[in-house]
Amino acid sequence: MDAHDYMKLPYNYIVKPIEDESGSYFHAIVLELNGCQSTGDTFEEALFGLREAMKGWIETKLENGFPVPQPLDTDKFSGKFVIRLPKTLHAKLALEAELEGISLNQYALYKLSAPIAITRT
Repeated sequence: MDAHDYMKLPYNYIVKPIEDESGSYFHAIVLELNGCQSTGDTFEEALFGLREAMKGWIETKLENGFPVPQPLDTDKFSGKFVIRLPKTLHAKLALEAELEGISLNQYALYKLSAPIAITRT
């Protein structure tokens, strides 16, 4: 398979609006391709940039002999592991756990037990 073939596969994208100290923009990622991301002033810009970043990400992996992850089939995830979640969040957590080499339950416990900052007004 070449980069063109991979680009046709149904990867999972997340494009979300961000408002922070640098302003308002959109941030886009490919769940399966760790580190593949883009930003843009509009949803469309972020998605267009993501597709360009994705092509470069895949080409670089292939040129250097690294495997390119296949798209996750979010339909195979039930969205349930004691609590109910959106399927895409379940898939994202499962991918992150796989990348860490641990079970989904271990990863969820790690994520849920991370300290958080609470601000009271």
